[in-house]
Amino acid sequence: MDYKSSLIQDGNPMENLEKQLICPICLEMFTKPVVILPCQHNLCRKCANDIFQAANPFWTNRVGSVSMSGGRFRCPSCRHEVIMDRHGVYGLQRNLLVENIIDIYKQECSSRPLQKGSHPMCKEHEDEKINIYCLTCEMPTCSMCKVFGAHKACEVAPLQSVFQGQKTELSNCISMLVAGNDRVQTIITQLEDSCRVTKENSHQVKEELSQKFDVLYAILDEKKSELLQRITREQEEKLSFIEALIQQYREQLDKSTKLVETAIQSLDETGGAIFLLSAKQLIKSIVEASKGCQLGKTEQGFENMDYFTLDLDHIADALRAIDFGTDEEEEE
Repeated sequence: MDYKSSLIQDGNPMENLEKQLICPICLEMFTKPVVILPCQHNLCRKCANDIFQAANPFWTNRVGSVSMSGGRFRCPSCRHEVIMDRHGVYGLQRNLLVENIIDIYKQECSSRPLQKGSHPMCKEHEDEKINIYCLTCEMPTCSMCKVFGAHKACEVAPLQSVFQGQKTELSNCISMLVAGNDRVQTIITQLEDSCRVTKENSHQVKEELSQKFDVLYAILDEKKSELLQRITREQEEKLSFIEALIQQYREQLDKSTKLVETAIQSLDETGGAIFLLSAKQLIKSIVEASKGCQLGKTEQGFENMDYFTLDLDHIADALRAIDFGTDEEEEE
């Protein structure tokens, strides 16, 4: 643990202030902090540029007066997305207020004496500070442990060099993870677009299918109306013929009934001369009426409509066989 880390663990105002001055990427105090609009979070300009470059691998750095397109930048603190202009991260505004606060903080820290216990001490050698790093065991230790203790056969390195290397590696891992998150978000966006397009395409083919079936319905309705009209015309012709025959037979029946009534009245006549004046003509009329009906008649089966029967089994089978197919199958 270094001096800065021990400050973060303490609870005084200066140490609480330091927590607010730490970059979430490199975990160091801000260097040339830039503010991300509109979320107002701060990052070191270099850290912000590393994230931006990782998320926009095809973005070209500034060269002379050559213009370039911008890209997307996602804040690592709140995931708010900002659209950069052609200047990229260099177009973000420097936070001069934070820079001034850092300068004042460093001056204040440099004037303060080192507090007791601010540097971690070795557990085996209580008077020795942890000042080296054991590469073999991958842990910090003290010089006495290297010379006389458990790490005397191990390979060691200066604590500060390992410290900087580990911080750099962690910063690179964070940048890589942020870039990976952006790629995942891109995939999610693509999948959401795929859902939307799938719904739109489904709606379109449903509309087209409905239109095709509406055409079939219209054809069937038109054909149904045509065939019903033919049956109706045939019915009207036959009924007209039958009703005409009924009328003729009714008229003949009326004449015969009147003739019978006239004949009965003649039989009641007592005068021979008067009877004979009309009897001969009356008998002649009765004989002619009794010879039989000379009116027309309907043929056997005249009432049948069997010839309007349809065999639609093959059409029903064809309708049941309707299914989706490729263009080649439809052409065949």
